[in-house]
Amino acid sequence: MSKTKTVEEGKKAVVIGSGVAGLAVAVRLAVRGFEVVVFEKNDRAGGKLTELQAGNYRFDAGPSLFTMPQWVDELFEIAGEKPQEHFRYNRLPVVCKYFWQNGKKLEVSADLGKTDESVVEEFGEKPGALKNYLQKSRRKYELAGEIFLKRPLNRLKTWSDKKVIRALGHLGRYDLFKSLHKTNRSHFKSPEMVQLFDRYATYNGSDPHRCSGMFSMIPHIELHEGAYAPEGGMYAITEAIYQLGRKLGVRYVFGEEVVEIIHEKNRVKGVELKSGERELADMVVSNMDVQLTYEKLLPEVKMPRFRKYEERSSSGFIFYWGISRNFPQLDVHNIFFSRDYRGEFEAISRGEFSDDPTIYVNITSKYNPKDAPEGCENWFVMVNGPNDSGQNWDELRAELRKKVIERIKSVLNVDLEKYIECEEILDPVRLASKTLSADGALYGSSSNSMMAAFLRQSNKHGRLKNLYFCGGSAHPGGGIPLCLSSARIVDELLAEDL
Repeated sequence: MSKTKTVEEGKKAVVIGSGVAGLAVAVRLAVRGFEVVVFEKNDRAGGKLTELQAGNYRFDAGPSLFTMPQWVDELFEIAGEKPQEHFRYNRLPVVCKYFWQNGKKLEVSADLGKTDESVVEEFGEKPGALKNYLQKSRRKYELAGEIFLKRPLNRLKTWSDKKVIRALGHLGRYDLFKSLHKTNRSHFKSPEMVQLFDRYATYNGSDPHRCSGMFSMIPHIELHEGAYAPEGGMYAITEAIYQLGRKLGVRYVFGEEVVEIIHEKNRVKGVELKSGERELADMVVSNMDVQLTYEKLLPEVKMPRFRKYEERSSSGFIFYWGISRNFPQLDVHNIFFSRDYRGEFEAISRGEFSDDPTIYVNITSKYNPKDAPEGCENWFVMVNGPNDSGQNWDELRAELRKKVIERIKSVLNVDLEKYIECEEILDPVRLASKTLSADGALYGSSSNSMMAAFLRQSNKHGRLKNLYFCGGSAHPGGGIPLCLSSARIVDELLAEDL
């Protein structure tokens, strides 16, 4: 961020939505000198990155994996604050535990040498196979990450930059036009390791058999850079950025919904609220789902045709269970794989859940004991599935609940039903209602197209001046790090216009 470019006194910016990207962009705009007001239809900040209380159990309701913590730290640093005084986190010694139905299991440790040995012993991979894969993953990130994750793709300046030109010279190394599944099969011989690394497609709601092999850069972020646990849980990320914004003078208005972005002669003028009031501003940033921004807030502006019909990402069904016992064989992040991964994604593409779904279990009480009573655990249980297209979600809830409990019993030899003290759920319909995510898709548009990175909504509107976009449905995509990156890109684009 350029600290030399600040705005004239009295310049106002409106941010629509207080997801992590909206909170981050509000901080950046305040640092530049804008008077910033954030409108949020819910009664608290966070969007998907929120929390819930069920009985004596606390749950992070949304994203559960924290990587690239330095991108949160950066917000405090540009504001002249010391990050460690406001936001603390620790690297997890175990990244994830994986369980297969054939009895095989793998603990992916922060000690990658130890993990590599386990991969050789358990799956018969060649010594160094994991190390070689991750080295290539790192190279892809260092080259392609400069283009696809940190810069606006619709700007000539991006493509004329020396680093980008150098990266383009290595285009053949990205596996850009090969599927992630084929990329993984070219590195590993065991179906278990291929399935493990195919899973990274789900980090942006995509299908490993259709999305680009370029996404094999994601394991580098998680395994080399590390997986972390914020003190106080994932919601501590929301709370820390929100409090930083307040300290910088950002005004947050909760329980107030924006119904229109006001514009005249191809320039935004502010927003109109559901209450009928208007908030005039010099710029507007939408942290709302891109499709709904067009449909609800810009009804007179034609939505780009490819965006109107683009494929939505997958979603999921989440059970929040208070469990009245401990499971020492589990860790913070746990995966129980399906037998037929391809079939699972084919079912999702049909708008269905697989009969044999992969199950993710996140237990934050493993590192934050206050999240559950003593001797108990808080289970966030997620099954990847389709977005909402009119399914009978009450019926699916009962079916999925039964399948999850049966699978856990088959792997852990425990009747989990006896230990569930309390339960809350989140399905795509509730997700859409709470966060205004179109069709309840978790990541906006999917990345199944090989050209998906180029087709996402750019962070600056092409025709309406002073209208910007951030968040998971805009470039560069979903997930906490990419949402924070989208806020940074908005800030950089704005700096060029000052």
